[in-house]
Amino acid sequence: MGRAFEVRKNAMAKTAAAKTKVNSKYGKEIYVVAKNGGPDPETNLSLRRLIDKAKKDQVPAHVIDKAIEKAAGGAGEDYAAARYEGYGPGNCMVIVDCLTDNPNRTIKDVRLPFTKTDSKIGSPGCVAHMFDHFAILGFDGDDDEAVLEALMMADVDVTDVEVEDGKVSVFAPHTEYYKAKTALTEAFDGINFEIDEITFVPQTHIEITDPDDIANFEKFMGMLEDCDDVQNIYHNAIVKN
Repeated sequence: MGRAFEVRKNAMAKTAAAKTKVNSKYGKEIYVVAKNGGPDPETNLSLRRLIDKAKKDQVPAHVIDKAIEKAAGGAGEDYAAARYEGYGPGNCMVIVDCLTDNPNRTIKDVRLPFTKTDSKIGSPGCVAHMFDHFAILGFDGDDDEAVLEALMMADVDVTDVEVEDGKVSVFAPHTEYYKAKTALTEAFDGINFEIDEITFVPQTHIEITDPDDIANFEKFMGMLEDCDDVQNIYHNAIVKN
């Protein structure tokens, strides 16, 4: 389907403007996941996945440990997930995921980038139906048939397996993440996952070529990334400078 390259380049736009900000966002998310599902990564699989992801992004161990200890202690903030959708510069589709302890502040902060770039924040679900919620696992390889067979033998509901430039990309429903990763780990000794994500993948892309739209898109993304409550941003834009 030719998605793998575009997924790597465009669909996983994350809030990573500065290392301290990245650490803060991971700390918040780890705290919430540990508080809701328990502080033991052996029993809380979502926490285990998040810790592995944080380590890959070089989040210091003390940031991870502090968030888990805070959750285990039962004190701290009460965060809730919030999702906002809309149309950004160049009419691209955008999903903004947040964790907030003050919804009124968060919606105000998220709405501002839309307003300042002549974009339009929409109602819940207005663009999410144009994205697939996928687990994506990527690793070195060139035998898609062997990968597909391993997944099918483990009864994984795999959506697609692609091979491109010596890289295998496995797409599965987000609910199949753990089954897919376990099946691949057991089937291929020493497998190293270069891509290990649960993310939103756009069904279609839109190219942004107009200089004004490009400038607005960069401003739009920068403003969203500066919002403390924003955790992840997904879009279907391909910027053509």
